Amino acid sequence: MNTNIRAVSKLDPVTLTVIDKGLQQVCNEMDLVHQKTSFSPIISESFDRSNGIYGLNNGRLIAQGALGLPIFIGVMQETTRCVCEARDDLNDGDVIIINDPYQGGTHLMDVKMVRPFYYKGKPWCHLANTGHWPDTGGMVPGGFSSTATEIHQEGLRIPPIKLVDRGKMNPEIVKLVLANIRVADERIGDIKAQIAALDAGARRLTALLDRYGVDLVEAAIMELEVRAERIMRSHIETIPDGTYSATAYMDSDGIVNEALEIAVDICVKGPEISFDLSRSSAPCAGPLNSVWATTLSSVYLAMKHIFPDVPLNAGCFKPITVAPPRGTFLYAEYPRPVAGCAAEVSQRIMEVVFLAFAEALPQKIFAAPAGTSGNLGMGGFDPEDKREYIMYYFSGGGYGGWWGGDGITNGCSTIGISKSQPVEVLEQRYPLIFDHYALREDSAGVGKFRGGFGVNYKVRLLRGTAKASFLMDHGRTGPPGILGGEPGAPNTIRVCQSGEISVPEHLSKGEDFELKAGDWIEVGTPGGGGYGDASQRESELVASDERNQYFSESTRS
Repeated sequence: MNTNIRAVSKLDPVTLTVIDKGLQQVCNEMDLVHQKTSFSPIISESFDRSNGIYGLNNGRLIAQGALGLPIFIGVMQETTRCVCEARDDLNDGDVIIINDPYQGGTHLMDVKMVRPFYYKGKPWCHLANTGHWPDTGGMVPGGFSSTATEIHQEGLRIPPIKLVDRGKMNPEIVKLVLANIRVADERIGDIKAQIAALDAGARRLTALLDRYGVDLVEAAIMELEVRAERIMRSHIETIPDGTYSATAYMDSDGIVNEALEIAVDICVKGPEISFDLSRSSAPCAGPLNSVWATTLSSVYLAMKHIFPDVPLNAGCFKPITVAPPRGTFLYAEYPRPVAGCAAEVSQRIMEVVFLAFAEALPQKIFAAPAGTSGNLGMGGFDPEDKREYIMYYFSGGGYGGWWGGDGITNGCSTIGISKSQPVEVLEQRYPLIFDHYALREDSAGVGKFRGGFGVNYKVRLLRGTAKASFLMDHGRTGPPGILGGEPGAPNTIRVCQSGEISVPEHLSKGEDFELKAGDWIEVGTPGGGGYGDASQRESELVASDERNQYFSESTRS
């Protein structure tokens, strides 16, 4: 192995860079094909998808496009590894479909496909992608049930099975999938979009190998992994040796109205770092359990946020050890429900890592961001179009203040680069209207550098009837500040039914709210936490906030 490393180090920098960017471009083109051909706005408009290249035998990450969701950095490694272990009968042109959370997955709505890639008749790697389907069946439209107590209530669970066999789609598998989900005509479009993205990746990767040859590309991949590992180790060495601990809280599990604790102990020793989450709460009754792949990927992603310059491949994970937190809600096993793991629990895992390092890395760490994807699902029948529909929507919130300035307003979730769907697109497709969509004043945590602001929006049903459900978080307490900064405002939800306004019992979670024409839901997303003592804020920044009327008089005082 050492001989190989010495050999690949002789690659000239230009060739190495070109191959590196070429691999990334393959993934970027897969992402774009996936995005442009999908039927669901959550993919085509919000980019809730990811494509990548993974190792042949162990699923290790070779490349992922800049356009893919970051949470899938580690998840898709685990998915592909599980497919490698489960299937030894894969041929050229096969495509495996899988969404099983316990086999390298997230929640059921993230449907993955894995295709073995053959070059000149020999298997060389795997191409894989994931896309968020707006529905996979289950108790509520959209899949985000807040009261599910087992995985079977959350939707269709698909083990690693052949959707495509030697280039031919299996119509029986398609029928089975579509018979178990709502609005099937849209899902067949999303299925074909994912397959088309893998096809595009196969063509582009073949062209890359034709141009540079297998030996040179494999040598470059090995060198890129070695360099990523070396850079991550050098960054870890800048953290003072020691143990760092912190605790973050989920509002509830949707069933028991009590907070869930995520506790971490981080041990740094030279260029190595290890994470222990075993002090976290026990497995919970509701859908806020997290499967291992999501928990692991959340830790990886937190480290990538702290050290963003580390190249993205399997090498950057090698110095990081995460002990499987068995016996906690962060290591869900069958049949625990997991709908909230990828969108909500993952962000709180990242938050606790940031909090643990706040004192040790003040020039690298920022105050807590909004930390919730704001999952809102609404499904019903449109009497004008005479069709069933499902709308899934997520929204942005404030980022935390940081050592160089204020947090971003209406930023995407910590785990993604997805953007909220344009309200105009949603209003065209569904029988609803957004009465307002605005910056949420007073929501930012104050500090030397304040957090960013959340948003406030109200969506009203125009015709027909619908059922609404939501699975959000940070409703009990807002995102915490650091180094003397104040927390941002917590998440708020109000529901109006027949003129009666109510607040969900669990504040940020609820389901099966029956709506009729004129009823509405109003959401206020969290602001980011503040960084540093507010008394140290520069007068010019205070004056700017006052001119923009970002804070009310009571907040300023």
